[in-house]
Amino acid sequence: MGNYLSVNDADRKIMLEKIGAGTIRDLYCDIPDELFLNRELDLPEAAGELAVMRQMKALAAKNTVFPVIFRGAGAYRHYIPAIVDQVASKETFLTAYTPYQAEISQGVLQTIFEYQTVICELTGMDVSNASVYDGASAAAEAAAMCKDRKRSRILISEAVNPETLAVVKTYCFASDTPLETVPAKDGKTDPEALKAMMGTDAAAVIIQHPNYFGILEDAEGIAEAAHAAKAKLIMSVDPVACALLKTPKEYGADIAVGEGQPLGMPLSYGGPYLGFMAATKDMMRKLPGRIVGQTTDDRGNTAYVLTLQAREQHIRREKASSNICSNEALCALRAAVYASAMGKEGIREAARQSAAKAHYMQKELEAIGFTKAYDAEFFNEFVTECPADPQKAMDILCANGILGGLPLEGGKILWCATEVNTKEEIDKAVSLLKEVL
Repeated sequence: MGNYLSVNDADRKIMLEKIGAGTIRDLYCDIPDELFLNRELDLPEAAGELAVMRQMKALAAKNTVFPVIFRGAGAYRHYIPAIVDQVASKETFLTAYTPYQAEISQGVLQTIFEYQTVICELTGMDVSNASVYDGASAAAEAAAMCKDRKRSRILISEAVNPETLAVVKTYCFASDTPLETVPAKDGKTDPEALKAMMGTDAAAVIIQHPNYFGILEDAEGIAEAAHAAKAKLIMSVDPVACALLKTPKEYGADIAVGEGQPLGMPLSYGGPYLGFMAATKDMMRKLPGRIVGQTTDDRGNTAYVLTLQAREQHIRREKASSNICSNEALCALRAAVYASAMGKEGIREAARQSAAKAHYMQKELEAIGFTKAYDAEFFNEFVTECPADPQKAMDILCANGILGGLPLEGGKILWCATEVNTKEEIDKAVSLLKEVL
């Protein structure tokens, strides 16, 4: 841990002497004695690096790591260039926070600026913030951006990721914001139900595209319906899919949000992940969190600064629409490095292969009885009926080192394929499932 600890005992002694304190305890002399623990914590003795590594490896060995994965549902296994780990592991960048002192933090500020540029290019939007906690909180923060005195009701599609829906519900409950769920029909947002629910007080409509079931929504039609009622459209998108499909801006979205995990983040047992947010110029001043801007210093050199920060987030929190004052800087760095290493064509090729392999897998599964649940176009995820016991099917795959799709209600399964899945892996999974039948 020596690389990560800023001071040692000798350093502490010098600092204490400089301020006239004898011990660390002297620094807390104003705190009553009864508030101190006054006993040692029940922790094991410090160990050397080798012993700690052995213990951590033993714990990690208890996890099941699947070499083949056909499950998405919000977290996706993509190819990650080696340079992403190489750059992100540099101690200089090991922080989750946006730096306040721009004059000594130009490197980190530039990485965030580059990340924001990547998100703007993928989404087509005019401005991006420095990221938020995850895709679900990004959707909830976007909903808060759209409220005003006359319009506060939020409409959210039933076809969004259930985790996103749960977080948006929590945010709306805590802020007394009316929230209504637009029903899904045939696996996607019901357009007629949406139009009937719009009214005159709707602030925003939230959809996911591709949605939780992998289906491409009628995003343009939904945008027209929302804007006709003078509401905003919030689109939650897969950043890799954005390289192949139209951008959220082209569909007519006012705000684009999503989970940045596909951009260079491994599955990592659930995190940490990255919530990206981007908006049109009209919504720019309502973006929460941080925005890094590019300028020039007094010598004409390129410089980076924090800009357009909402003061309410710092000193008038009771009037703030958001209290997010941090960001996922290290994850944003990974996304920027990933995008730089892959390039536009590289990300587009990853999207092409993901879609092609998912469509191949869907046809092969249908051939053995796993019929498509919804007759709609999809990207790299799709839902099938399961002619056998879904759990038994998953157990057979698991026993052969394959993590199958996600079982859904009604005996359905949500499958996913990305560019890292091979034809041989797909054929093997289909062959094993054929045995189950």
